[in-house]
Amino acid sequence: MSGRILLVEDDAAIATVITAALEDEGMLVHHCESIAGRDRFLAAQRFDAMLTDVILADGDGIASLVAVRALDPDMPVIVLSAQNTLDTAVRASETQAFEYFPKPFDLEELVRAARQAVGRRSEERGDTPEVEHDGLPMVGRSQAMQGVYRMIARVLRNDLTVLVTGESGTGKELVAEAIHQLGARKSGPFVAVNAAAIPSELIESELFGHEKGAFTGAINQAIGKFEQANGGTLFLDEIGDMPAEAQTRLLRALQSGTIRRVGGRQEISVNARIIAATNRDLAPMIAAGTFREDLFYRLNVVPIELPPLRQRREDIAVLAQHFLVKAAEDGLSRHTITADAIRSLEQRSWPGNVRELRNVVYRLALMARDDTIDAASVRDILGDADSTGRPGKADGFRAALDQWLALTPVQKGALYRNALAAFEKPLFEHALAQTGGNQLRAAHVLGINRNTLRKRIVELGIDPDRFDQAI
Repeated sequence: MSGRILLVEDDAAIATVITAALEDEGMLVHHCESIAGRDRFLAAQRFDAMLTDVILADGDGIASLVAVRALDPDMPVIVLSAQNTLDTAVRASETQAFEYFPKPFDLEELVRAARQAVGRRSEERGDTPEVEHDGLPMVGRSQAMQGVYRMIARVLRNDLTVLVTGESGTGKELVAEAIHQLGARKSGPFVAVNAAAIPSELIESELFGHEKGAFTGAINQAIGKFEQANGGTLFLDEIGDMPAEAQTRLLRALQSGTIRRVGGRQEISVNARIIAATNRDLAPMIAAGTFREDLFYRLNVVPIELPPLRQRREDIAVLAQHFLVKAAEDGLSRHTITADAIRSLEQRSWPGNVRELRNVVYRLALMARDDTIDAASVRDILGDADSTGRPGKADGFRAALDQWLALTPVQKGALYRNALAAFEKPLFEHALAQTGGNQLRAAHVLGINRNTLRKRIVELGIDPDRFDQAI
């Protein structure tokens, strides 16, 4: 990453090491040894970031930052100090320093912080629509996303537990991957587990593993996700859907740093960073007793809340461009998109957030007849949207199907089955509601055999008892 760095350091040996490391990263470093030299540089040219020692020959590097802010209020400043005291750290924080490094410091961490500082400066200038770290694009320049970026940067040099919240499709797993791949554990494994996708009777075995013979079907010993993530990061997605008993065991594992396989007696030490995520509001679940309050506090050490796409509409243009490039890389035709087409996309409500936008852009890339996607193409392929961005009532079932297709990730060989399941379940629930839970009458309403209805109720996970009432 290129960038202009001002290094204010009167220790020649340290300055030489820092300069060499930053220049290896493609940065241009200007070095001076004093506050006076610093001010001359700042008066003559603009820098992307400044690294400054505290104790300098002609004054205090922190106290004199007032003059720096007057010359360039938004330039990120990284403070270095051999005075490793709380007072120095607090003083650095009070000046809104980008980062503070006590000496001796980890050179790789210092270089990483400098890259982040330069990246933030570039975002503020609008030099690039996309910040990319090691192949992980964090797309968007909105104010809401800048807050997310800053939170990610703050947890890279520690192992604090992170809880990522936000609606479905906002990119929670991408945040977890970014924290892993940009942090100190990037050389370790990244293991993701979706608590909502695992049957409740199997989730403990999935997380903690099991011993041979622990239960029917356990013909071999199995290593769980905690052990698989040892030395790396364990991402617990949809944590709000975890059963109560598994919550208890998870809490114990987080508190003790050890796990016990199902059916086992041995305590096994694990060393994995925990990042959890949920699209649910955990506060009412805690009040209702369905989610443990002590587990919430254990997970919610560093909260990162992802904004829905409707709150960052200014990012839709760059996201659409980004996904068109990705679609071409995935074998679809290469397209450009016009400003009026972007405005048309910005008018929609995007209940599925960035995931929905991605799928819509891929669909446009697949179905657009011309190389350029314009507003007419968007309307023809996606249909009209009302003032709230939702399909109008006149669009009927076709609009609902189109929206479902836009929200649903492409899964080879499963589209027909998934579509049937998605639309069959609400139809059955409607029939049961209309007949007060009477399955015979519901089967007649639907025009299917009663035994077929019963079989599908089980397969679709419908609870018929909740419809059992007089009508």
